[in-house]
Amino acid sequence: MKRINLFSSLLFLFLIMEAGSFAQSGKIDFKEFDLKNGLHVILHQNNSIPTVAIYVMYHVGSKNENADRTGFAHFFEHLMFEGSDNIGRGQYFKNIQNAGGNNNASTSFDITQYFEVLPSNQLELGLWLESERMLHLKIDSIGIETQRKVVKEERKQSYENRPYGRLALEIFANSYKVHPYRWMPIGEAQYIDQARYSEFMDFYKQFYVPQNAVIVIAGDIQPEMAKTMVIKYFETIPKGTHEIYRPNIIEPQQKSEVRVTAYDKVQLPAVVYAYHTPAKGTNDAYAMEMLQKYLSGGQSSVIYKSIVDSQQIAAYAAAIPFALEDNSLFILYGITNVGKKADELDKAIDTEIEKAKTGEISDHDFQKIKNQIENDFYSQNSTMQGIAGNLAECYTYFKKTDLINTEIEKYQKISKEDLKKVAKQYLKPENRLVLYYLPESLKK
Repeated sequence: MKRINLFSSLLFLFLIMEAGSFAQSGKIDFKEFDLKNGLHVILHQNNSIPTVAIYVMYHVGSKNENADRTGFAHFFEHLMFEGSDNIGRGQYFKNIQNAGGNNNASTSFDITQYFEVLPSNQLELGLWLESERMLHLKIDSIGIETQRKVVKEERKQSYENRPYGRLALEIFANSYKVHPYRWMPIGEAQYIDQARYSEFMDFYKQFYVPQNAVIVIAGDIQPEMAKTMVIKYFETIPKGTHEIYRPNIIEPQQKSEVRVTAYDKVQLPAVVYAYHTPAKGTNDAYAMEMLQKYLSGGQSSVIYKSIVDSQQIAAYAAAIPFALEDNSLFILYGITNVGKKADELDKAIDTEIEKAKTGEISDHDFQKIKNQIENDFYSQNSTMQGIAGNLAECYTYFKKTDLINTEIEKYQKISKEDLKKVAKQYLKPENRLVLYYLPESLKK
């Protein structure tokens, strides 16, 4: 969802000038507690700038959907802005904007999150707005039909009418056979069209409930006052009575390489390797993230230097460790240079993968990887919005809020030998999808 409202000019400039004061060189302190209805609350105080970030994260994503109703979680991301019994249609954004703040939301395979960044004297406004949509969201025919059109248009713009837009859809559809990760959060438009009002209400009552959410407040607050406000607006919200659906579907181990060809309105062929890897938060997942930095962490990385700079087979090449809650994908892809063919790029990528399994990483390159990881870790916690989001993730995924302080240690324990080990273990031909994404002109 891309509805971002800017701060007022003066506040925005003040934030830019003072951004450095957010840097967290030490421990991030926080307080946390549960309300009687099961809502988990996390408070982080930093009074250096008069702003506050509010994050509400619901443990629901596209994996919680039924196969014949995909796109529900993403649809609710939009529907949650339709208003409530006390907020008029279209007024949610106006309330935030008029208060000098900004807000946004996003949906993934595993979670849906909403945030506001406001002047700290508007904290109560933000809490009231979030409590309103948790307590009594307005779900009616007008809102449903409005958002049906919006979501279908978003799908067209982001996936169907954009070059390589359908690439991600093809990757996940062909990488998973039974797990709900096989469909993307955007879902299929026809399922949203087919859904009845009662289905939307059931989804809301099942997932958008206090015991399935965490709220984080970070910034210029007095913790006891913030706690009083949270209790005022959220504790009277009834606990949900529906069982929260958590899929326990296990994707079977892939035993042979899968090769797929897809065609689209693109000018240059693309080649994708997608490997099955362990779930988010496991030791091997951290090692795979570091391996990604080695393979494609910038223009000095081995894949970029070899395939793009030296051989000039690809115009662009990269790797993405797509960390997910149940099991993950490690994706490598490239787009060919003009005049180059997909099979040439395929061989070049495969060669670099084999080198990663057998070659040696220099001390210099390994230190560079560690520096990049550490820089990323602290950069994510350099703003109140970043801290709030990370606190919410640490609790939602792992129920270990202090992971925000200790996760860097998991990276620091990984050695060069660990990178070679995970490369050998997971980057095997029988564990991958190879996808050729070709121009329609090449279709026979």
